[in-house]
Amino acid sequence: MTTVVKAAGAAEFLALVPRLLGYTAVRSAVLVPTARGRSLGAMRLDLPPDDPAMIDMFASTAVGFVCRVPDVDAFVVVVYTDEPIGDALPFAPLVAALRLRAAASGLTIVDALVVAGDGWGSHDDPDLPPHGRPLAEIVTRMPSGQAALPADQASGAALPPHSAAERRRVGAAMRSLRTSLEVLCGIPGGPHTERVDPAALEAACALDDLPRLIERALAWAPDDLPAMDAALIGWCLARPSLRDVALVQWAGDIVDGEDALDAQRRWEDGEEYPADLAAVMWGEGRRPDPERLGRALELSRHVAALLSVRQRPGPLAVCAWLSWALGRSTHAERYAQLAQEIDPEHGLADIIRSFVAAGHLPDWAFHRRPGIPLGT
Repeated sequence: MTTVVKAAGAAEFLALVPRLLGYTAVRSAVLVPTARGRSLGAMRLDLPPDDPAMIDMFASTAVGFVCRVPDVDAFVVVVYTDEPIGDALPFAPLVAALRLRAAASGLTIVDALVVAGDGWGSHDDPDLPPHGRPLAEIVTRMPSGQAALPADQASGAALPPHSAAERRRVGAAMRSLRTSLEVLCGIPGGPHTERVDPAALEAACALDDLPRLIERALAWAPDDLPAMDAALIGWCLARPSLRDVALVQWAGDIVDGEDALDAQRRWEDGEEYPADLAAVMWGEGRRPDPERLGRALELSRHVAALLSVRQRPGPLAVCAWLSWALGRSTHAERYAQLAQEIDPEHGLADIIRSFVAAGHLPDWAFHRRPGIPLGT
């Protein structure tokens, strides 16, 4: 499904852009690709420094992203800045660089808009009043009766709040789970004289069918997780081999999880890991279901919040990958940063941060489905 932009004017279009993104962008350039006048979503990029070389590099990268969108023939540029308009609209050199790169790529820039700290305007408006047009023109065209959007692209990345008592219960459950696994599986841990919790034994047995556990977890209520369930998923996400099975399955289905688990076992025996499964981790392959990824992300966010700080890097890195897979690179960077503040050598967190730094987005982000923005 594409979004048909029926804007009576630029102000109405600007009122719709936050709905395309899912939040209100700040200090950003937003590109809205179109095909035959129909919006194909929106992508947000941080504004570049005021340096000609950086602006040119930014324009090249931004237009390159647009070119990857199937059927695109034009795009709209919207710059969001805190700067005042003054005697002229800000970021004229950036708009000029984008025009140059767009023309070289056979694309048209439909409009180049700026939402500044004290007004808004279009670089293509010959009748633009001094100091721009009032921001109230945009606000009055905002859709009514709809839920408020996050204030900016970074909003929503904080971990959910949980009490110290909840975290203590999950910590106790994690200790019981480890004891059960040591008893059942011979995982090293030393002699055990304490009573083994039957609930922990039952939870440990669920690992015998990991794909079924991972699939069931998607149906759990993230904000009301029993302590043992939170501990069990946290234990899995802290282990790269099990974590990768979960990510491949959440990006696909239970059959993919079974294939990934089998591939992991074969890889540990010296066989080559299948390229099609490895490609998922790099953002290639068929498009995931965004609602499925969203449920996995909420589960992982709550699990990370319920674990002790020392146990959080694994779930935080999973939050980073899922955010990146959903096109939320700003959130992905934040979760990966939090993971590396605890464990600077965490591999998956480092990979995600390198993706974000390089502007690498999953391939499926350019083949848009509802719920997956083109990029953030």
